[in-house]
Amino acid sequence: MVFQETVLTLPPDCDRNVVNEGMLVLADIGENSKILHIQTATNWVLELVQKYLTTGFTPDFLQEEAQKAEGWRQSLTLQSQELSRRFIEVEARREQIQNLEAKLQQEKELLESTIAQLKNSPTAPPI
Repeated sequence: MVFQETVLTLPPDCDRNVVNEGMLVLADIGENSKILHIQTATNWVLELVQKYLTTGFTPDFLQEEAQKAEGWRQSLTLQSQELSRRFIEVEARREQIQNLEAKLQQEKELLESTIAQLKNSPTAPPI
């Protein structure tokens, strides 16, 4: 597939009757946007019509499928937003826990320091 406007050059051995302005064609494109093979898309389109429109792929069916796909897309978007919200909450809680751990560590060190001072103090009662 060519996703952007690209100028392609026909190979010298190309059947010029295959390509007319406004005509739908299928082209195999190689490196450097070189056309390797080109053919009319008529048979391909007719095969698609025969294959899909004769087996129940009506415009109404396709519209319903498009609506289902849109519903799924919206559902996935909501799920993604919910997961993002939960992730932010978990990160906030993790940060709170880390802060509490740091505070507890500081208090522990302060208590150990106080106990050590009391043990080394000559006027301190034995513990």
